[in-house]
Amino acid sequence: MQKVEIKVYLKEKKDLVDSFFQGYFKRPDRPPVLFESMLYSLFAGGKRLRPILALAAYEACGGSAADIVPYASTLELIHTYSLIHDDLPAMDDDDLRRGKPTNHRVYGEAMAILAGDALLTEAFCILSDPGLGRNISERNLMRAASEIAGASGCRGMVAGQAQDIISENGEPDPAVLEFIHTHKTACLIRASVKTGPLLYGSDDDVTASLSLYGHKIGLAFQVIDDILDIEGDEKETGKPVGSDERINKMTYPRLYGVEKSREMAGDLISEALSALDIFGPGAGPLREIAHYVFKRRS
Repeated sequence: MQKVEIKVYLKEKKDLVDSFFQGYFKRPDRPPVLFESMLYSLFAGGKRLRPILALAAYEACGGSAADIVPYASTLELIHTYSLIHDDLPAMDDDDLRRGKPTNHRVYGEAMAILAGDALLTEAFCILSDPGLGRNISERNLMRAASEIAGASGCRGMVAGQAQDIISENGEPDPAVLEFIHTHKTACLIRASVKTGPLLYGSDDDVTASLSLYGHKIGLAFQVIDDILDIEGDEKETGKPVGSDERINKMTYPRLYGVEKSREMAGDLISEALSALDIFGPGAGPLREIAHYVFKRRS
């Protein structure tokens, strides 16, 4: 089996997503400052992991990534909106994101809120346009859009963020922590992976296996993120280290300690890889992305 050069793969797929954004937002409408604010955060240096997961999962099912780039890219719009809002003074009150001043520090709180709103809405403008993809049935597009919407809203990411805020300064609780991380982070990552088989029209077994993989790496991603908030280098992470502790957030290291948390992340990655056992070489990129998530430093 030929080994996937993951850094090359990630760059190739990131370039596809960035190229779509550059074309899609080529002629900003009025008012210009709104689009400047949107694009400031959209092009602030994100790795495009969520859309890349959708592209890799679609390839694992037998499709060509180029067919679904617009739809996969919506996951980055949603993720970026969530970061803009998370950084606001009413939420995490962060000054840096990816090594740059946060959106509200540059454009003000009101424009940052509107930029996030616009990115989220634009995602569903794209997902409701069957003419933007290739060889994708309207039924499959609707199924993928529904999955992404569910993972983003009050039963997914927004619920996790709300519980995260409610739980600040609260007593450590494993069940609450799992709810926060499952909803705030893992839901959208799972939906990103699941978008691939839904758009392809894969059978239930394939979809379930990829969904499980996405859930496991989504949880692992957040556990590693918690660890990096303690051990990370601000130059690598692009945000202040220790921010979780500053506002007394409920995290894996707070409940279990750093070493136990790292062990738990490793177990989650192993479970994610096992979920791919039904796939052949076509799932190679997904396997390498799982290792990448565990080893990441930013």
